[in-house]
Amino acid sequence: MKLIDSHCHINFDAFDHDRVAVVQRAARAGIHTLVVPGVSRKLSQSTEWQNDCGAVSIIQGFGLHPYFINQHQDTDLDWLATTLQGDPAAFIGEVGLDSTVDHYERQLVLFSEQLQLAIEYQRPLVLHHRRSQADLLRLIKPVRSRLPVVPGVLHAFSGSFAQAKEWVALGFMLGVGGTITYQRAQKTRRALAQIPIEFLLLETDAPDMPLFGYQGQRNEPAQAAQVLLELSELQQLPPAMLADIIWDNTQRLFRFNQ
Repeated sequence: MKLIDSHCHINFDAFDHDRVAVVQRAARAGIHTLVVPGVSRKLSQSTEWQNDCGAVSIIQGFGLHPYFINQHQDTDLDWLATTLQGDPAAFIGEVGLDSTVDHYERQLVLFSEQLQLAIEYQRPLVLHHRRSQADLLRLIKPVRSRLPVVPGVLHAFSGSFAQAKEWVALGFMLGVGGTITYQRAQKTRRALAQIPIEFLLLETDAPDMPLFGYQGQRNEPAQAAQVLLELSELQQLPPAMLADIIWDNTQRLFRFNQ
């Protein structure tokens, strides 16, 4: 099987001491490609980490994440626009809204600006959300027709079937991660068992979102293989078939050829 982790932060300092080994473990688990969203200008401009990723391909995004709201400068939006203009393959993300961190009003403005960049440059969005799906939908729905045909992915989906259907109706994909390995997450498990597989992506959010049985430990891209097995049971599809479909989904969203 050829797998892709559609959302991990292998560039975070949590991997600085053993990134080569982590990437090698991912490759042995069948992970051929890592999608690495950007969260700030500073982290995006640091590229030394890519030297440790020779065992896999890297697809990089650029965005201003709400967790780093206090670090973002007004000029960062100009930097993001310039980056998108210079790199036709770059996607926008990880961006979004998080009501559990400070300066929510500023987050709304920042996300709206990045949403406009997605329209201007016709790039897919990788959306972060935490108690903010309603606000994201309120901002996206009026401009949906101006976004790309496949407009993006709702990262780390953990909602109900009704919420999932709202995003799918807009053409968004849903990021499936370690949440589904927890039996207590029945609402999300039921939702992802019913959503058409053509709208699902595989992700880890490493180093965060550890799987059941690994609570308190650093997550790794290799764990995407375990998420696939869990999803194959929910969708009642053979893992190899599911892997092929999810590869095609990810390729369609991020527009890469490998």
